[in-house]
Amino acid sequence: MKCHWRVNDNIFTAETDRYRQKGIKMEYVAEIKNVSKRFGDETVVREVSLSLEPGKIYGIAGRNGSGKTVLFKMIIGFLRPTMGKIFVHGKEIGKDADFAEDTGIIIETPGFLGGFSGYKNLEYLAAIKKRIGREEIRKSMELVGLDPDSRKKVKKYSLGMRQRLGIAQAIMEHPKFLVLDEPMNGLDREGAAEIRELFLRLKEEGTTILLSSHHREDMEELCDKVYGMEDGRLQRSAAFHLTR
Repeated sequence: MKCHWRVNDNIFTAETDRYRQKGIKMEYVAEIKNVSKRFGDETVVREVSLSLEPGKIYGIAGRNGSGKTVLFKMIIGFLRPTMGKIFVHGKEIGKDADFAEDTGIIIETPGFLGGFSGYKNLEYLAAIKKRIGREEIRKSMELVGLDPDSRKKVKKYSLGMRQRLGIAQAIMEHPKFLVLDEPMNGLDREGAAEIRELFLRLKEEGTTILLSSHHREDMEELCDKVYGMEDGRLQRSAAFHLTR
């Protein structure tokens, strides 16, 4: 089967540009409306509102326990808000759809079958939706710097290799929305630079990316807008959360 790799449909990108040129407001890829989350008596996300436009990268910085991961889990449907509403591609999560559709994700440490190769893991995942074939799987691995022909089992992967495989699974079905919790975790400086370049290419092709990171380079080089999260509250300035 001949494969033409496109992370996003070129028609989508052209349509986005056409709307922007005419000054017409595009629908948001995701909308978080006054969302809070409580576990028992503890409130971990407090009245968060955020709207994500097509083809932009949004960064959220924050210390461990600030509420970032819980917010990401609510956006994709792994958790339900205590208060507020979340829409992804126009569908309310928990009402119109159980989980965010057309969305690639990395939440916390990616989990894989340790006794199989990276390619075989992605092949099993791709079989669930049957949207892509072997060539797309191979290309996604190559894009993140992994060898699809390697027989090395995932249990022998380094943390950086596992993270690259997690990114490959997030992008392999060409989603228009990516939710990435610390995607550079475990990558060395060179590897992180390669992945930042990949994310910028995805953005150019129309992908919307929401990511969290502790590193200044990620926010400065990638993000159109940067937010900080502290004690469950989202704020526009995030400089005090970032490190070199």
